[in-house]
Amino acid sequence: MPGKTSSGKTSPGKTSPQKPRARTALRTELRRGIAPWTGLAVALTLLVPLWSKAAQWQGSWGETQTQLHAAAALLGGPLVAAAACWQGGREHRRRTAELLLSVPRSRLAQVTTAATPIVLWAAAGYLLALAVVFAATAPYTGAGGPSFSVVVTDLGLLLSIGFVGFVVGRLVRWRLTAPVLAAVLYVLLGAPGYVESDARFLSPGEQYALKGQVPVWWFAPVLLAWTGGIAATVLLAYAARRRLLAVVPLALAVAAGAVIAPTGESLFRDDPTATRRVCSAPASGTPQLCVKAPDAPVLPSVSAALAGMFSRLEGVPNAPVGYVDSWFDPKDDEAALAHVMRGWSVTRNKLTDPRSYASETALGLVNRDCPSGLARSDRKGMKRVALTDDAVRTWLAGGDSTWDPEARPLVTRLKAMPDADRKAWLGRYLATRKSCTPAEVPAL
Repeated sequence: MPGKTSSGKTSPGKTSPQKPRARTALRTELRRGIAPWTGLAVALTLLVPLWSKAAQWQGSWGETQTQLHAAAALLGGPLVAAAACWQGGREHRRRTAELLLSVPRSRLAQVTTAATPIVLWAAAGYLLALAVVFAATAPYTGAGGPSFSVVVTDLGLLLSIGFVGFVVGRLVRWRLTAPVLAAVLYVLLGAPGYVESDARFLSPGEQYALKGQVPVWWFAPVLLAWTGGIAATVLLAYAARRRLLAVVPLALAVAAGAVIAPTGESLFRDDPTATRRVCSAPASGTPQLCVKAPDAPVLPSVSAALAGMFSRLEGVPNAPVGYVDSWFDPKDDEAALAHVMRGWSVTRNKLTDPRSYASETALGLVNRDCPSGLARSDRKGMKRVALTDDAVRTWLAGGDSTWDPEARPLVTRLKAMPDADRKAWLGRYLATRKSCTPAEVPAL
């Protein structure tokens, strides 16, 4: 008869019946209890706050992953820990803890079988939320792409924190342990963000500024060793027959922490695609516009917003031949474009307030950046220059409202000039747009 020998060992070539039973138990746990609800709760917990401020991240891979990471760590992490903690205390609530001691499977096998459904469903909820936000971002992005390393570390955090929460539930029999654990973890994950030390990067909840930056190549392995090592240490210290084995993942976690803490912000490097220059196709009578590659999809909206200003400057001597993002340090024959801010001035690659954008770009054209001491030494002259600059900015942007009421008559005078005279005067004015000498600026 096949099976066990007189010594109690499984005969060669036969599979232990414990393994099929373990797989059956795992499949059962995956379908029942709070595990499936945990996955749904994680997905909703991430999607609801993200969708409420979609304008801030839609169109930028960096902003998308910054917001998703923050939600996964500060909201998803405590939620998964609480769900796993509640699952861990199930046997105490059912008063079946002593019955489990008679089961032939080891405690470690029992714990992993009971905790795995929670963490797997949590990971599924995160991946569902990730798929939704990535699908919402993809149509509006320019250069670059999402960071696989950040996705892996976020998943590693949810898996690790789930196992730790389960062990806490097994050890602490208080019914309010789960919500208290969630609150404590929320504080512990968020508090290091207010610390200036690079050691704050040891917290999985540290907020990453991923716009224009990407993780270094070893970011994911080291972060996984840190969070996974802590989880494995807790799990083995609680459930392993040879608890000294917990020293191995603990040493791995300590080694990873020793790399993370002194590295700090150097865990991220500049994204070369984020600083690549992308320019609009030159057109007759229209200056060339150049922005950073991730903002390239915004160029049509920028061009439309500035069309009125360009038509007013057409044929004017000394007008800029191009407008560039201020990051590129405009040359003498170029002017700076107003800053593109996702979620504020731009939503889904459309300017939210084109007139305001045109006004800010016109301001960059007339802004002289003169030292403050000069205004005190020649108050009357600098006042006249300031009013002239305000009038030109207002007229170029196609508006009527000046910042200083005294500049309104100057706008009226500029509008009333014959076209040829206005172009000649603007040519002389633009020739001195960087001058801080009032006598050089032509009077209006």
